[in-house]
Amino acid sequence: MFSLFRKRRPAPVFDAPLAPDAPFAVIGDIHGADRLLDKLLEKLDAIEDLQHIVCVGDYVDRGDNGAAVVRKLASYQRDNPDRLICLMGNHERMMLDFLDAPSTAGRRWQKFGGMQTLGSFGVPPVPESAPEADFLTARDRLESALGRQTEDWLRALPLSWQSGNVAVVHAAADPATPLPQQEDTTLLWGHGDFEGTPRSDGVWVAHGHTIVRTPFAENGRIATDTGAYATGKLTAAVVRSQGVEFIQT
Repeated sequence: MFSLFRKRRPAPVFDAPLAPDAPFAVIGDIHGADRLLDKLLEKLDAIEDLQHIVCVGDYVDRGDNGAAVVRKLASYQRDNPDRLICLMGNHERMMLDFLDAPSTAGRRWQKFGGMQTLGSFGVPPVPESAPEADFLTARDRLESALGRQTEDWLRALPLSWQSGNVAVVHAAADPATPLPQQEDTTLLWGHGDFEGTPRSDGVWVAHGHTIVRTPFAENGRIATDTGAYATGKLTAAVVRSQGVEFIQT
């Protein structure tokens, strides 16, 4: 006799070993923590076998020194294009949206930390009820403070990077979709199945975006965002085939 009840399928388990092409580090969300970034880069530069440093995005907003972080990363990457890889985060996307459509995107961006970023570039924040002209003026002042070279750098930031079977994104990846086919909104803002459903293709995903008390590498995910702007802890995950080591400032 057939059972009236279906047997529950066991939850999928992610058991793929780490297999990057070479050792690399992933730095979590920086959010204007300029001094912490200096200290962390100094520590990472001292690791002899480290081939790449990948930043997951969110260099601006929340913290007070977003301008210094952006300028530092852009300069470092120009001098070391094969070593430093900077991804775009959702906060860089909101900043660029403000540049493209200041009156419609500016109000939302300021609520998510854009006020601090404007201030770091020497631009006064704009009251939410201000007329469109005030947002246009703020946009023009921010563009001038950024400079064309740095703005072009921000606009060219990629959304993902991969070494062997380890991918790095800002927020998340849809576990049911191959990495090259991910939606931009998923990579920048997250996906509902990312935390609870492991991938079946053996690809690890290192990410930031979601603040965790303690960084971890488990079940196919490497979480690096420890809320530097609020906690004073900026984290890097050093990824090797032997495992993941976390370094903090």
